[in-house]
Amino acid sequence: MAIDRPGRPEDLPAAEVLWARWALVAVLEATAEAEARGGRRSGTWIDGQGLHLDDRGCTWWTFQPVGEGRYLLYGEDESSAVKWHEPSIDMLAQGPDWLPYERLRRLLEGWELGCVYWYENGAWARAPYPDELDDDGLDCGMSRFAVREETLRELIASERGLPRGRADGLLAAAEARSLTSAEVREVLDAAAAGDEYVQADREAMLRSLELAALTAPVSVTPAPSNHPG
Repeated sequence: MAIDRPGRPEDLPAAEVLWARWALVAVLEATAEAEARGGRRSGTWIDGQGLHLDDRGCTWWTFQPVGEGRYLLYGEDESSAVKWHEPSIDMLAQGPDWLPYERLRRLLEGWELGCVYWYENGAWARAPYPDELDDDGLDCGMSRFAVREETLRELIASERGLPRGRADGLLAAAEARSLTSAEVREVLDAAAAGDEYVQADREAMLRSLELAALTAPVSVTPAPSNHPG
């Protein structure tokens, strides 16, 4: 599955699948040092407000559950033309009443927001876009999690340096909500053998795993792998 420019709601996988992929990357990137920076940090992480991605320059995103079966995805990639479009685009048009409008409007007033997507009843939605809009940033920002093969590349190329087979197995377990702390410890143990990581990372990763809730069964069928075999 690829993401169009601008993005369409149907380009995104089910919210639970998107959460699983993003959360797995957040778990594997977690460190105590990054946790200590709170919200003033970069990379991929999870906290009590949800999942975050921020490179402190070109792209930032937040993905959070908003009640049973409801999710909110918002952020900005520098490729988005939404906030510069004339006439202006109302990114919150046709939004449901459960959106956190006060927070989103503050971001809009600060020219910090590039697009907003919401999910309920098993489907994504967003505000209508004019036909001439070129891009809303969803592709550059979210392909790494929306497209399974790109998530695998993220895991393989990460500083954890996961072999493809292990990355695929961890990703499948996360999508199935069957990931265990033992599997995360195996990744840490392999890294520790190379004297690359410290005990604090183990603790931070397990804290993130608990927040990610990737062990409770859900009735979601993971998206099929896009790679051969």
